Amino acid sequence: MKAIKFNEFGGPEVLELVEVDEPHAGPGQVRIAVRAAGVNPAEWKIRAGYFKDFMPVEFPAGVGFEASGMVDEVGEGVSGVAVGDAVFGAGIGTFADYAVLNYWTAKPDAMPFDVAGGMTVASESAIRSLDYVGAKAGETILISGAAGGVGSVAVQFAKARGITVIGTASAAKHDYLSGLGATPTTYEPGLADRLKTLAPEGIDATLDLVGAGNIPELIQITGEASRVISIVDFSAPEYGAQFSPTPQAQPEQALQEAARLYSEGALDLRIERTFSLDQVGPAHELSAEGRVTGKLIIAIS
Repeated sequence: MKAIKFNEFGGPEVLELVEVDEPHAGPGQVRIAVRAAGVNPAEWKIRAGYFKDFMPVEFPAGVGFEASGMVDEVGEGVSGVAVGDAVFGAGIGTFADYAVLNYWTAKPDAMPFDVAGGMTVASESAIRSLDYVGAKAGETILISGAAGGVGSVAVQFAKARGITVIGTASAAKHDYLSGLGATPTTYEPGLADRLKTLAPEGIDATLDLVGAGNIPELIQITGEASRVISIVDFSAPEYGAQFSPTPQAQPEQALQEAARLYSEGALDLRIERTFSLDQVGPAHELSAEGRVTGKLIIAIS
């Protein structure tokens, strides 16, 4: 089968489309014929070697953490899914013809494969962040980086839970955020002052999804460090805030909630651009620019 691999740290040029042996589902896993896979910033950061001191990589390394497709192999001990079922979920090395998933849920019939391919990381990260800061109905939260994949899904999950959302994004994306149900504001200096107008009763919790290096400011805005969480800023715990880069227990529950809300018309995922399997390098370059609205997708034919 064809898959994207890299044999050394570096820029997009180290990515190669190669022929490799097909993986097989182990106990508790399923294998899918991949239809689409989402692009996430962690991929190009790993490829570039940014995480090598604390996240060992064994070469040749695969790329991709999520995908949608058709189940074609079911591992030992797995129930509730069969060969031929359409699913989306999380695995390792999903930029390939076939991928093994460690957790998944059924894809709603109405959800396109490209949307499903980018839904796993966004929905799990969004729900985990909301849960860890204890955001609940009637509260007002700030989402820093609200127009990206995780951010835009987090806005919709929060709205579905009865939470008021203020989201930061560049001015060009404010109409998009308003359409999702968030009150937009910019990243520029003076955020605390703007929030006094936008949220006169204060901010109850904050999600940092962009890693702008402003955790102290977000804590000051929120008033309680434990109700600030970052999924990208490793320095957050130094200030008393939460840092959560990995899925919580039973992550498939987040995917089930995403599928339910999508079926009810309360959740969608904007696909900014779709690339083919031999275009992962350009997809990483675009992701690294940090201006994507929604998700980038790798389509597998």
